[in-house]
Amino acid sequence: MGLTNSSIGIKAIDLGLDIKKQSQNDKVIALAGNPNVGKSTVFNELTGMNQHTGNWPGKTVTTAQGYCSTKNQSYVFVDIPGTYSLMAHSAEEEVARNFICFGNPDAVVVVCDATCLERNLNLVLQTMEICNNVVVCINLMDEAKRKNIKIDLKKISERLGVPVVGTIARKKKSLTELMDTVDKVTDGRVKPHPLRIHYEKKIEEAIAILEPVIEEKLGNKINSRWVSLKLLDQDNSLITEINTRLNVDPFEDKEINEALDEAKDVLSEYGIHSENLKDKIVSTLVQEAENVCKDAVIFEREGYNASDRRIDKLLTSKATGYPVMLALLALVFWLTITGSNYPSQLLADFFFWIQNRLTDFFLYVNAPKWLHGILVLGVFRVLAWVVSVMLPPMAIFFPLFTLLEDAGYLPRIAYNLDKTFKRCCACGKQALTMCMGYIILKIEKPHFLLIIYFLNDNC
Repeated sequence: MGLTNSSIGIKAIDLGLDIKKQSQNDKVIALAGNPNVGKSTVFNELTGMNQHTGNWPGKTVTTAQGYCSTKNQSYVFVDIPGTYSLMAHSAEEEVARNFICFGNPDAVVVVCDATCLERNLNLVLQTMEICNNVVVCINLMDEAKRKNIKIDLKKISERLGVPVVGTIARKKKSLTELMDTVDKVTDGRVKPHPLRIHYEKKIEEAIAILEPVIEEKLGNKINSRWVSLKLLDQDNSLITEINTRLNVDPFEDKEINEALDEAKDVLSEYGIHSENLKDKIVSTLVQEAENVCKDAVIFEREGYNASDRRIDKLLTSKATGYPVMLALLALVFWLTITGSNYPSQLLADFFFWIQNRLTDFFLYVNAPKWLHGILVLGVFRVLAWVVSVMLPPMAIFFPLFTLLEDAGYLPRIAYNLDKTFKRCCACGKQALTMCMGYIILKIEKPHFLLIIYFLNDNC
């Protein structure tokens, strides 16, 4: 399949850092969020566009830009890829992180799912570590109400130190408060004071050693505390971006290297190395998200998500996850192959009936054989074969693939295969595009051989 780093990684996509403003006074707003939280719905309602975001790499691994205005200000909204974190494990995470870091947005709106807010706050907390002007948009409030989930927006806002707004993205009127809040943040009437994440004492000591040096070298171009944490975590992709965007190579700077070595020595004294540092960082973020939601998110019916948990257990457990996955993919494969045979044959019969009529016409007008060969046997016959053998499989396969996405099963396939694919320096979500490519190749390869045969036969 040729799944190389350059073909599927960050080098293969447009980072979306080129902002196209309608006027110099436009403010740039980054729209971030987990997949399936209604982020693109918010974007579409505000900008009047029709941007669609999927759950697998290649669907939306770049940014989309749209325009929106209020009575006070005009905005460029940038819909960055849906991602669960900014730790750059995949291409979409790198695009999201790079835009927040280097795209110079005037504010970042992080869209969350009201029905699973605690999990979504992981991205909120990571975003607040990078920039101050953050607005939290808690979407799907109607779904939360249906599941008897009560959310104290004021309490969450006080704990996070940033504005928090509840919305129902499908109702454009509910976004009015969100835009009013964005106005206040961007013009300075509201000054967010994001919650500062406090890590373990030993990690904080290491950050304290490195942060002053980073601040001196990078100034206010990027959050020095966050960069210090990423240097300790050995985030090489971020170092590459800092070198590219800010013309500073931390690994080549003597003072930064000395401070980094000293900070790593402090961590080593406590038995913290690169292998377990990330786990400690993630654990702190998870604990902080729990603290923010404590007593602010109330579940009146504790077993509201019991059925979802049972489905997850079936689809992602070690015992049943793989068999169910293989059975579903085999079913999609079988339906595509079997179901495409009949329409393919009908289309082929129809097109070749037309070819025979065209041949009769060329004979009737005594056209040269070379002209008949080029137009009928060359152009029309190849086009007829391509349409008849490629259109029916695609018309069946892609709707089936879309059903799996809309049902939420594709992320579960990615979860099942993530550990396996990481062994070959990939991630689980890449398995989805690889399977899709394999199925397409399996379907079309014999037909392409037939096309080549007919071309050779007529040359």
